[in-house]
Amino acid sequence: MAEKAPSDAPAERASSGFNLNEFNSTTILTEKQRLEDEENFNPFEHRVVAKPFSTGGALAHLLKSSLGTGILAMPMAFKNAGLLFGGIGTVVVGILCTYCVHILVKTSHEVCRKTREPSLGFAETVGKVFEVGPQPLQKYSNAARIFVDYALMTTYYSAACVYIVFIATSFAKVINFELDLTWDVRIYIALVALPVWVMGQIRELKYLVPFSATANLFIVITFGVTLYYMFNVELTFHDKPLFSSFGQLPLFFSTVIFAMEGIGVVMPVENSMSKPQHFLGCPGVLNTAMITVIVLYAVMGFFGYVRFGDIVEGSITLNLPQEDAIAQTAQVLIALAILFTFGLQFYVPMDILWRKIENRIPKEKHNISQILIRTGIILICCAVAAAVPNLEPFISLVGALFFSTLGLLVPAIVETVFRWPHDLGPLKFIFFKNVIVGLFALFALVAGSVVSIGEIIEIYRHTEEEH
Repeated sequence: MAEKAPSDAPAERASSGFNLNEFNSTTILTEKQRLEDEENFNPFEHRVVAKPFSTGGALAHLLKSSLGTGILAMPMAFKNAGLLFGGIGTVVVGILCTYCVHILVKTSHEVCRKTREPSLGFAETVGKVFEVGPQPLQKYSNAARIFVDYALMTTYYSAACVYIVFIATSFAKVINFELDLTWDVRIYIALVALPVWVMGQIRELKYLVPFSATANLFIVITFGVTLYYMFNVELTFHDKPLFSSFGQLPLFFSTVIFAMEGIGVVMPVENSMSKPQHFLGCPGVLNTAMITVIVLYAVMGFFGYVRFGDIVEGSITLNLPQEDAIAQTAQVLIALAILFTFGLQFYVPMDILWRKIENRIPKEKHNISQILIRTGIILICCAVAAAVPNLEPFISLVGALFFSTLGLLVPAIVETVFRWPHDLGPLKFIFFKNVIVGLFALFALVAGSVVSIGEIIEIYRHTEEEH
């Protein structure tokens, strides 16, 4: 036995060496197979959508979601920038918003391929990116997903507050003029609370379709009337500044971001397409929609400011001549259009919120719980609207606080985390590019919020002095 040991040792070492090599080879093959599986998995082929959008339908939906109150606020944005800077700034911000949507959707496609998921929503994409990202960040995946969910809810609820102010201000303009009243806009906010509550109680999308179709018709008519009054007199350009002032630029950027950002709509539309591969690329649904939006917004902002100058209001429809019946009709129609789209605006955050709390409430109490929760949130929205009943700074504040965060900052962070540390391009170009995008988003967030809040305080101070 003692003589056999030396001959057995090399055999054992050989056997041990063979097992180690076999393990290494298996590991390499497994990793190679995993990468091949990721490359071969096409998430588009595994999507099951009951009623998918066609490419044209997706384009129409994106355009419809962009052409609302935002475009009517563009002349006010140009007032805070000047004609030249406003035109250039609108194009730059539009390109930046488009690019951030592009990197978000592209990253979502790549993480779907990596995790073998057919599709992911906005919050799910962010959560999955952190989940498969660098080891130290993986523990924050759930927190990142929750943050985006609550940020989306807050964004939509804040936009709902803007809608209420818009509706009340439009009605106040017409009724006060016709009946020779001096009622404060807060009275009209209280009056429109009931129809807003009715729209907010609609829980099924199919019941919102007729209201949405009617709203689209009213918006088209209003745009036509607004364009008529914009060009029915000779326009003068010489008295409009090419550049306003640095102090007003945060208001400009915040307003344009509010007007253009539709980040909450993008992922649901892309996930519902019959041919989602047509969403990105050239020309693609996204590029076609955003080029159209940028052109329309720039034209409306430029000529709206040229027509009405420094007296332009938070919605250009409020500048239409009060003595004209056609102008008054347009103001009422746009107020009704925004009222009819309130249900759709309210549906998105309520859907997110209800999915989070549904299982905590007994099934037999679901109906009354829905009514009470929706009523409470609508009352809070009306209270916020009554506290800040001025469209101009309110739009800028919402754009600065929420749309800059979700539309610019989050996509930049998501792409960086997903590609960290070995897929950031030559000289870490993607990292430094996203740092610049993030810094601009933080500038819009901080500067826009500070200036908007300052404007609100100034309005309150001026109102108190008058009284």
